[in-house]
Amino acid sequence: AGADPFKNGKMAEAFHGREGIKRVSDGLVDRIIVDPRIDEIFKGQDILRLRRTLFEQFCFILNAGCDYTGRDMKAAHRDMGLQRADLNALVEILQQVMDNEQISFRNQNRFLSKLAPMDRDVVER
Repeated sequence: AGADPFKNGKMAEAFHGREGIKRVSDGLVDRIIVDPRIDEIFKGQDILRLRRTLFEQFCFILNAGCDYTGRDMKAAHRDMGLQRADLNALVEILQQVMDNEQISFRNQNRFLSKLAPMDRDVVER
């Protein structure tokens, strides 16, 4: 999943359980596929698979009792040509989605700190 899960279920609770995590992951996908800064990245991609694996990844990392069945981050993003600006746009959108879900700023930052090291496996240039 690209990161070790949180040690207990408190972060899953902060994200309103699996239902809240699903709303966050789906909300992120809904927005990134139409955001003009990064929508081209997702053209021709399997969006259903993206929804499933993103939910699994978030659910696993937040320790909500899910298994992650997707590829490692390097393999999943290989040859996509992702740039720092692409990742920054995605994170900005994720923060908006977490705000809409009323996840505290502190817990957003804790989650983002788990995701941040993945950038070296995702950003190619």
